[in-house]
Amino acid sequence: MKHSKIEAFENIVNAFEAFPSIGKKSAIRLAYHAVMIDGFGAMKLAHALEAGVRAIGKCQKCHNMSENELCGICSDEYRDQTQLCVVQSAKDILILEESGQFNGVYYVITQLEDLDQAHLFSAVSGVEEVIFAFPPSIATDTMILYIEDKLKSFDIRFTKIAQGVPTGVELENIDLLSLSRALEARVLI
Repeated sequence: MKHSKIEAFENIVNAFEAFPSIGKKSAIRLAYHAVMIDGFGAMKLAHALEAGVRAIGKCQKCHNMSENELCGICSDEYRDQTQLCVVQSAKDILILEESGQFNGVYYVITQLEDLDQAHLFSAVSGVEEVIFAFPPSIATDTMILYIEDKLKSFDIRFTKIAQGVPTGVELENIDLLSLSRALEARVLI
């Protein structure tokens, strides 16, 4: 016996499932909650998503998310303009800002193919230090080398965030790349 499908429900499940980290079971749970438990919350979410998609674009200077030509960070005159943190995505900026440990400016480079060299040169004007905040991988190491090479004519110090063993994690649960980087970047105590 074949179960009858509710096409509108299946469309909602498929829409949720298209998002990262949401599998079929989670998509069904979310769709059911939206349709059967909290229709008002679902409509509120739908309107917020629609408004956000229409209003949010890229900052013209750093490529962060912004509702204006410049994001709040680039337009903040109290930020340290001599430190530029290069990240792979605007969501990385959200995480770094939440830490409260960085008061410089940012630049988003998703992939090398999208890198506009003239735009990058403009972004590093007045910058003394470029900090790479990339997750460790061969691809990001290649990106760092490429960017350093393009900026070699500038008087800039290049650094990258420390990588290694997270607090409270057993060594057996650390990947080998992180463990080897932690050993390389060991500090005197």
